[in-house]
Amino acid sequence: MDRMYRVLAFWTGIFTVMFYVGGMNNAAMLFLIQTVFFISLSYLKLSERLYMYIFGAYLTIFFIGFTYYSTFLLVPQLGH
Repeated sequence: MDRMYRVLAFWTGIFTVMFYVGGMNNAAMLFLIQTVFFISLSYLKLSERLYMYIFGAYLTIFFIGFTYYSTFLLVPQLGH
């Protein structure tokens, strides 16, 4: 299970580089924080159950944050 967190860190690292190259520095910083989070968790050698609980909490926080952003902060662009 710790290897899957390294895989997640790899892909969030790829997104970090792509966002940075694209000039989206806020998104790059967000994904860099996630990359460091996943790398640090992968070397803790936790139990598989705890890794699943942490991933479930991560997904819950993501879905709450994404729903809040898309509902209250995202301004629709009408009539482009």
